[in-house]
Amino acid sequence: MKKTWRWFGKKDRITFDMLRQIGVEGIVTALYDTPNGEVWETEAIREVKHTIENAGFHWAVVESLPVAETIKYGGKDRDTCIEHYKQSLANLGRAGIRTVCYNFMPVIDWIRTDLACPCPDGTTSLFFSKTRFAYFDCHILGRKDAARDYTPQEMARVEALAHTITPAEEEALVDTIIVKTQGFIHGNIRTGERHPVALFRRLLAPYEGMKAEDLRDNLRYFLREVIPVCETWGINLCIHPDDPPWPVLGLPRIVTGGEDIARILRCVDNPRNGLTFCAGSLSAGAGNDLPDLARRFAGRTHYVHLRSTELLPGGDFREASHLQGGGRLVEVARIFEEIHPGLPMRIDHGRLMFDDATRGYNPGYSFFGRMYALAQMDGVLAAIHSLESHQPLLKEKQ
Repeated sequence: MKKTWRWFGKKDRITFDMLRQIGVEGIVTALYDTPNGEVWETEAIREVKHTIENAGFHWAVVESLPVAETIKYGGKDRDTCIEHYKQSLANLGRAGIRTVCYNFMPVIDWIRTDLACPCPDGTTSLFFSKTRFAYFDCHILGRKDAARDYTPQEMARVEALAHTITPAEEEALVDTIIVKTQGFIHGNIRTGERHPVALFRRLLAPYEGMKAEDLRDNLRYFLREVIPVCETWGINLCIHPDDPPWPVLGLPRIVTGGEDIARILRCVDNPRNGLTFCAGSLSAGAGNDLPDLARRFAGRTHYVHLRSTELLPGGDFREASHLQGGGRLVEVARIFEEIHPGLPMRIDHGRLMFDDATRGYNPGYSFFGRMYALAQMDGVLAAIHSLESHQPLLKEKQ
């Protein structure tokens, strides 16, 4: 695998000099200043590419070229936005970019309720509390009939929390769920928004009553339009799984496991229509067997996120060590190296360790935590390659 790193542009506190010292080979980035739905202009693409190459790296993956909400819910102007997307792909292709990651999650991207949950070793990690998320949904957002989406036992815990949660904790929950985890990655809600909950309600409104099959139809419509452009320019377009991989806030999720992935790859059965294999997102689904999924979809995987989650009672989960949890990253890495070697890979959602917490890094994108995880996976990959190179000798001795 090629070791890549997500870089958030010239304002990123993690510099190319730092990345060079820890063995990073390629850069994953995007045009973060271009609003969703607008064309990525050739000059802006070339400027970023030149900056990366001038530092001695290459632009390995675009993550992400965001899909406008109107495309997802099938708005009147979706064809205009799809044309903008096609033009952006063509401009990336002219610049020599060959891998583009995207997601099709309505309104909200990855969801956590705590950005710094303490771990026994003194680090902190991202955490999802089902109870606190349900409290946000039912009491803060006030979504109509939200309680129907939770079990009586879950709602009992929500009502118990309602008697103890403080205004400051409510404010922090809003900030975590719909501001901090969204605003720095082409989010619909930016840091500094004065009325984030009201804006969030407006963003949810066009999806009212939408079923999973409706969203699938809109994805199919999108892919049938854009994949021919990818074919023309040699671009691998790879969809990111939903995080977490289940319906949230009344919104359908359609990239949750093997059945969903197979359906998407079949709907436009072209190798350019591929998968971003995010082991972290998929491992948050209790029914997902990560090595099985890796082996099943390796041929259509064009990009890999290596992280892992630990599932906890009551629907909670936390980011696990990269050598532990349901991601089973040692096995997953071995499978990809066997079937589809050379894929771009990046470490994702590292823990906060040492003075990461004081550095102002984007949530989930620490330096020391990700550096440690990269070293772990670097060792895993070295061991895999060493064993592969010694297989003939072992067979001779047998």
